Amino acid sequence: MKNTRYPNIVEFQVTGDYALFSDPILRLGGEKCTYQAPTYEALKGILSSIYWKPTIIWYIDKVRVMNPIQTEVKGIRPVKYHGGNDLAYYTYLKDCRYQVWAHFEWNENRPELAGDRNENKHHEIAKKMIRKGGRRDVFLGTRECQGYVEPCAFGEGPGHYDSIPELSFGLMYHGITYADEAYSAETAGKMTANFWNPVMRKGIITFPSPEECPLHKTLGEMAIKPFGEQLDNFNGLREFGEVN
Repeated sequence: MKNTRYPNIVEFQVTGDYALFSDPILRLGGEKCTYQAPTYEALKGILSSIYWKPTIIWYIDKVRVMNPIQTEVKGIRPVKYHGGNDLAYYTYLKDCRYQVWAHFEWNENRPELAGDRNENKHHEIAKKMIRKGGRRDVFLGTRECQGYVEPCAFGEGPGHYDSIPELSFGLMYHGITYADEAYSAETAGKMTANFWNPVMRKGIITFPSPEECPLHKTLGEMAIKPFGEQLDNFNGLREFGEVN
């Protein structure tokens, strides 16, 4: 259930020359191959680079694929874990442009931050950070794929797949639920991977929330990192000042 009082929707466009969206398990080494569309976790990471606080949890509602899905294979010399270089081929998406629609809700796993639950403040700061292109560097899946953020109205402008009724991508990694975003007794104190079967309809992929994904896999135990002014790792209202 949505636990905020007012609409706090954000809309933005992210573009980049290249992107690599994949299951983290497949990034341990060797060849890397991108999914055809951005994952929920990758888009959530972009939004967290724009604006993030432990008080809130971002939810990606939908993404619109604007440009044709094209891939390009590159020869890469990655660094080995134990020193030296290797030769591998990475498959990237190229000429990427996406429109994103998202919202935030309070993180009920952090009652110690209840005093920072000023919805208008977080919403206005998030929109300001979108206008400025984000607070931190934005990446499309991996660090070598630089992304650029700007405001947009979701649905504006022509998209390449506007006339395609339906396109299915099969089983796909959705994201990871960390301990501080747990939504049930099964996910409390654990790291959980979520999977689903995305379908793009007229260029738009509508995401389920993590708890609505049909497949889940527990990856391991995980503790919640504490935040608070007494720990000197959370400024809360003092960072930007109150926004009424």
